[in-house]
Amino acid sequence: MRAISIQETGPPSVMKIQDAPDPVAGPGEALIRVATAGVNYADVVMRKGLIPSELPMTPGVEGAGVVEAIGDGVGDLAVGDRVAWAPVMGAGAVVGSYAELESVSADGLVPVPDDVSLETAAAVMLQGLTAHYLVHDKVTIGPETKVLVHAAAGGMGLLLCRWLSRLGAHVMGTVSTPDKAEHARAAGADELILYGEEDFAARVLELTDGDGADYVIDGVGRTTFRKNFDCLAVQGHVCLYGMASGPPEPISPLELLPKAVCVSGGMMTNFLRSRDEVLRKGSEVFDGVREWWLAPPRITSFPLEEAAAAHAQLEDRSSVGKMVLTVSDE
Repeated sequence: MRAISIQETGPPSVMKIQDAPDPVAGPGEALIRVATAGVNYADVVMRKGLIPSELPMTPGVEGAGVVEAIGDGVGDLAVGDRVAWAPVMGAGAVVGSYAELESVSADGLVPVPDDVSLETAAAVMLQGLTAHYLVHDKVTIGPETKVLVHAAAGGMGLLLCRWLSRLGAHVMGTVSTPDKAEHARAAGADELILYGEEDFAARVLELTDGDGADYVIDGVGRTTFRKNFDCLAVQGHVCLYGMASGPPEPISPLELLPKAVCVSGGMMTNFLRSRDEVLRKGSEVFDGVREWWLAPPRITSFPLEEAAAAHAQLEDRSSVGKMVLTVSDE
């Protein structure tokens, strides 16, 4: 099979396409013919060596494809099933979707409805499940909830804008360009802040008549985290679910006392702790896609051999929406 291999950590150029042995489905696993692999910051972090990984490695934590073989003990899948996957609790490390074949724990596989393309499934699986817990499991969202979404025009940000808007929240988002602002507005954001031209915290306070945001969803990290607390409402909540700009500076619990605010971390696997939970939440994500309110507004596809170009575009923040790698035909 063809696969992207990383022999040493470093810039996007360390990813090389090469021939590799075909994997086999072990007990509790399914062998998947990968159609599309999602491109995520988690892949960038591993490529850079910020998360220790055994080398050489094939990156990719998300994908969609067709079951080609099943291992012992797999009872609810069959050869030919269309499935998608992302990391879930107890399913082991799901790494390797930048390849034509991947063995994946069956516990982490979600059936893809016939009317959802595998490209769309790969584009929405990880970020859809992440958006699910950020919207439903962290705070109670309602018509009066004022939410700040950082990087609102990215693949994750656009899904959050759509989901929060559907629940009636007042959505504010940070973006880098007017073009990205239009994409986020089309996804449901009420107010957009060009973070390169204005202080986002001051603007949030202005937009909320000085009250601040009830909930800040931050996947950026270092460049935004500390400033979030300058525009957080009394009893507000900051959730850090990613670190696209790097790890944030620590914050003392004493700094949380004056306004009784809360800060939490988010990792999707902690909200997918059983097979039933994976199937239920995955099905809810695909229901949103089928009803068109959650479908990714824009997907940019690269051939597998251009994985380095996809990573470069993701890191320089020039992309809008979700990027994927086309590995094989559906």
